[in-house]
Amino acid sequence: MNAEELLIADKEYRRLDLCLSEMTELSRSRAQSLIEEGLVSVNGRPCRRSDVVRLGDTVRYTVPEAKPIELVPEDILLDIVYEDEDICVVNKPRGMVVHPAVGNESGTLVNALLYHFGDLSSIGGEIRPGIVHRIDKMTSGLLVVAKNDTAHERLARQFADHSAHRSYIALVAGNIREDAGTVNAPIGRHPTERKRMAVVENGRRAVTHFRVLYRFSSVTVLALELETGRTHQIRVHMAHIHHPVVGDQVYSSGKNALGMEGQALHGWRLQLTHPVTGEPMSFEAPLPEDMRRALKRLGYPGEFPLPKEEIVT
Repeated sequence: MNAEELLIADKEYRRLDLCLSEMTELSRSRAQSLIEEGLVSVNGRPCRRSDVVRLGDTVRYTVPEAKPIELVPEDILLDIVYEDEDICVVNKPRGMVVHPAVGNESGTLVNALLYHFGDLSSIGGEIRPGIVHRIDKMTSGLLVVAKNDTAHERLARQFADHSAHRSYIALVAGNIREDAGTVNAPIGRHPTERKRMAVVENGRRAVTHFRVLYRFSSVTVLALELETGRTHQIRVHMAHIHHPVVGDQVYSSGKNALGMEGQALHGWRLQLTHPVTGEPMSFEAPLPEDMRRALKRLGYPGEFPLPKEEIVT
């Protein structure tokens, strides 16, 4: 059944599509689609997406019922770092979505996992089988996947109590003066742009540790470790201290003179305890080719070495 919603404009908006996206959880493009399909009215009248919305105007919109997403195994090449009967560790490439959603129904990591492994744990839900944690679409790096429910429950517990550790390497804008530091700032939904996260007073605890690996004139290379795992945490925290991740289309200008598509962020190390054997495990993934090219373009001589010591002891 289609869902009809009504809202009262809380201020003047220069465009109707902007009003819808800011006052709801609809993306700007989704709001525009609804308007073009004739599913939005202002004060009972048909409208265009460029129409001005006045304070107190009544905006009525209808969201069609979402079509169920069908999970289809797909023969997509995966970089499998480790595999046994309980878990697998995958090095996800930049540009790949982790699980299907509206607008990304195919070509995801889950579609590939189903093809390669068949059954996965069911705890993540129907469209997220096996997925214990996620990495943003335009971030590359390591993910652990659970093949059964027992492994999933025990791995999820490790991420919840922070005994599993994820380490990243990022290129950030500007020159960070400190050799190391910690960003401890709560993260929640952006107060007006609902598709973004932000540092907000009533947000959830979020802690990111960083250490400088190398400085260029306009870019700093950082090793980072997550103490918590909030949505977009590194990207939000780096933007918050005015050193956004290079190429971030959401939390910076998005300008990227280094030839990369997406943000220069890579999850290079994953440390956990095997959920069945109890064995401590550590996995590493080398920098992807686009980040290595970016470092060469910046002038780094030779191959950039991965960190040897921990950020937090």
